[in-house]
Amino acid sequence: MPTLPDAMIAIAIQGKGGPEVLVAEQQALPAPGAGQVLIKVAAAGVNRPDVLQRKGLYPAPKGHSPIPGLEVAGTIAALGAGVSRFKGGDPVMALLNGGGYAQYALAEEPATLAIPEGVSMIEAAAIPETFFTVWHNVFERCALKSGEWFLVHGGTSGIGVTAIQLARALGAKVIATAGSRQKCEACLALGAHLAVDYAEEDFVEAVKAVTDGRGVDVILDMVGGDYVDRNIRSLADDGRLVNIGYQAGSKVTVDMMRVMLKRLTLTGSTLRIRPTEVKGAIARAVAQHALPLVASGKVKIVIDSTFPLARAAEAHARMETSQHIGKIVLTVD
Repeated sequence: MPTLPDAMIAIAIQGKGGPEVLVAEQQALPAPGAGQVLIKVAAAGVNRPDVLQRKGLYPAPKGHSPIPGLEVAGTIAALGAGVSRFKGGDPVMALLNGGGYAQYALAEEPATLAIPEGVSMIEAAAIPETFFTVWHNVFERCALKSGEWFLVHGGTSGIGVTAIQLARALGAKVIATAGSRQKCEACLALGAHLAVDYAEEDFVEAVKAVTDGRGVDVILDMVGGDYVDRNIRSLADDGRLVNIGYQAGSKVTVDMMRVMLKRLTLTGSTLRIRPTEVKGAIARAVAQHALPLVASGKVKIVIDSTFPLARAAEAHARMETSQHIGKIVLTVD
């Protein structure tokens, strides 16, 4: 193992507020504990939860790094006690509880994966958060099957571009919503059978039209608010709705009679607070089922833009315009 520095550059959240509260500063290098690896970060994904954390709405779990950043790619710099799957210098990507916006980051070994052949560090940094989230919610919690209809909201978000491609690659018929004609065209190019411009069209009516009034089998939603009732109206009998976010609010009014009559399943999840063994199980499933689709080129990693680590504030500003298509990634020297 190479000699490690005593300090590193990391992005601190100085207060709560806009992107300007993200400030590069020198911090002590973290040391891996039992079952952990220290990753020399080459790239870090930017995600909506990072924005919420910056605003003071989604704090890091107790005992974990307050530095934002939930996914990184890089090389193994040090191993904690008991780690056996990796050695120094191995190229890896990992889902983190925090700490990704830095030159070095700690990861739990079970939530760390080898980077598939032919995938760059920037592309790898865009995989863990979105692939773990989509796989767990769409294919494990909601059990989407080949031939079923699937609706994903925010089709050009990092989650959206991943969900469209994985669902299509595994045989589902995909509908995506997006906020402009350009974004709808991007969804279609990724494999969606139908893209609905929610600024111009009612997705409930569009779903009913394309499914001959039946509705969809599975919906992945991060909007919440009035979308919840509209999602319920869009589901077929025995349909499943999973929420992974509530950008329009988490407190909603639901007609439970419709839920009962259609035998619907309403569920939701968040990954950050789940135990390491749960994340490890999801990581193994992603490695077995999803990453081969990336390696074969059937699923592509869609990168919207990259920013140097010191310009993390600009990356957050880009995300908050909602103009991005795919993932925003920080690059680390």
